Amino acid sequence: MPAEDRGPIRASSSQYSSSSDALHTVFGYDNFRGDQAEIIQQVIDGGDALVLMPTGGGKSLCYQIPALVREGTGVVISPLIALMQDQVDALSAVGVRAAFLNSTQDQEQRRGVERALLNGELDLLYLAPERLRVTATIDLLDRASISLFAIDEAHCVSQWGHDFRPDYLQLSMLHEHWPRVPRIALTATATEQTHLEIQKRLQLSDARHFVASFDRPNIQYRIAAKNAPQQQLLELLRSEHPGDAGIVYCLSRASVEKTAEFLIQNGTSALPYHAGLDSRVRAANQSRFLREDGIVMVATIAFGMGIDKPDVRFVAHLDLPKSVEGYYQETGRAGRDGLPSTAWLAYGLQDVMQQRRMIDGSEGNAEHRRRLGQHLDAMLALCETVECRRVQLLGYFGETSTACGNCDTCLAPPESWDGTVPAQKLLSTIVRLQRERNQKFGAGQLVDILLGRSTARITQYDHSSLSTFGIGGELSDQEWRGVVRQLLAQGLLAVQGEYGTLIVTESSARVLAGDRSVMLRREPERASRPAKTRRSAAVELPAGASPVFERLRAWRAAESKEQGVPAYVIFHDATLREIATATPNTLAELGTMSGVGENKLAKYGEAILEVLAS
Repeated sequence: MPAEDRGPIRASSSQYSSSSDALHTVFGYDNFRGDQAEIIQQVIDGGDALVLMPTGGGKSLCYQIPALVREGTGVVISPLIALMQDQVDALSAVGVRAAFLNSTQDQEQRRGVERALLNGELDLLYLAPERLRVTATIDLLDRASISLFAIDEAHCVSQWGHDFRPDYLQLSMLHEHWPRVPRIALTATATEQTHLEIQKRLQLSDARHFVASFDRPNIQYRIAAKNAPQQQLLELLRSEHPGDAGIVYCLSRASVEKTAEFLIQNGTSALPYHAGLDSRVRAANQSRFLREDGIVMVATIAFGMGIDKPDVRFVAHLDLPKSVEGYYQETGRAGRDGLPSTAWLAYGLQDVMQQRRMIDGSEGNAEHRRRLGQHLDAMLALCETVECRRVQLLGYFGETSTACGNCDTCLAPPESWDGTVPAQKLLSTIVRLQRERNQKFGAGQLVDILLGRSTARITQYDHSSLSTFGIGGELSDQEWRGVVRQLLAQGLLAVQGEYGTLIVTESSARVLAGDRSVMLRREPERASRPAKTRRSAAVELPAGASPVFERLRAWRAAESKEQGVPAYVIFHDATLREIATATPNTLAELGTMSGVGENKLAKYGEAILEVLAS
């Protein structure tokens, strides 16, 4: 029997008269950002909402506040079991009655949460989607008073997206089983295609859709030609982010391990994270990253979704992401506090060849492989553009913009050049090898032929007798590899077989016939660091405030360690900077600081005033 026909055992009553009351009293903020107020009111009034908002845009408040204002308990469907404890800790710190039910709890812990739910003692309850397959969970929710359902990370429902989770496909049952309970689905990244699939699969056709700008102006996007990537990464950390928290993404587990060890050997506090590690090691490493300052997490893409650490100053990729959506969400974990941050990617020929091979060898039908190819093509277009990176990135999500002035192509514009003749030379070499000798080779041998090198393999296969041998002396080895990479990106070359041999495509014929020109990107000569670099948090503080800020950070670190919660659960850096600048003398003055709600004022107010007076 549906819940609306049964009625709850006991409904929890709201203690907040309005969304503004909850925002100020609980979270310590005076004003909503962007569409937050309109989204929140839509849900408070009982309507459904589909929200596309960038990481750091304030999505969580869009369901937390309605859950505080409406009667009953807000149920949050989240795939992030490993982070539910931190999410509950953060809410508890501001006085919100929150709990979770998942597989990490024993029977007695689950029973305690169930009792609290049925007694109307919870404002928010977090559930993993797979728990909704359990009949006992449905029965429990039927007996409770539910104020709303929030479907977090809603892009997981989309098989067109970058993070598909089969358990999300069943979430249409929320509307079917509890038709009178409002739903809000939220994601930080979705193309129009993914957006439409979320709407269809979650039965949100009658919902109001809110699409915020995907722009993160505080993030500086940079893509560098891969050349000793570990050393390039180390230079980035030493020159721009010494002592900063950051995330480094690698494609393989082995690369994660090697990169973490390399950083440790070179004086950086780094930790590995991938699915092959023991679950206890993964949990411990994630906990250290969240709770300690200045940790660099080296990880596969298994890490990061839902990470709410606001002071991640950089996200680096040592391998090419599989899609723009994945890249956008991963880089979006930097700079959630709004301070200047870096998104850096090292990208090279082998990345393109590896991704092409992975697509060709992937499971699934031709349509699935075509979809993967489309994702990769869009990512390659972002890497190879001579225009503003941000314009290209936002354009992928259907948003028009103008040059940002804060990405590598704006700060040091690359040149485009007519690479038609070099392309013809390379393609001709491939054609001649295949037609005249029934041979196929990878990029290295092709470049050696074009440069006229005398190597053992050149001699072995008598490639010096080819008509194209030595005709490519106008370009260097690295430049020829750039040509190969860009022809792959433009679909004028394809990768074949496990050894990565190169073959021409249907599109190549027009280039060889002289009917199509080929424009290529030339990397600018520039220093490893752009002219415009970030400013540290300390630099942004007024004269005299920096020592106060550091004393507050030291107090927060001690408090965080004692409580066993991340430092940001106590206060964000932004709040500490405001306190350090304003130096309030009374609790009343401290209560006016952004991010200081009633619960935190009562809990930490006197201690902060003591730090300020020291």
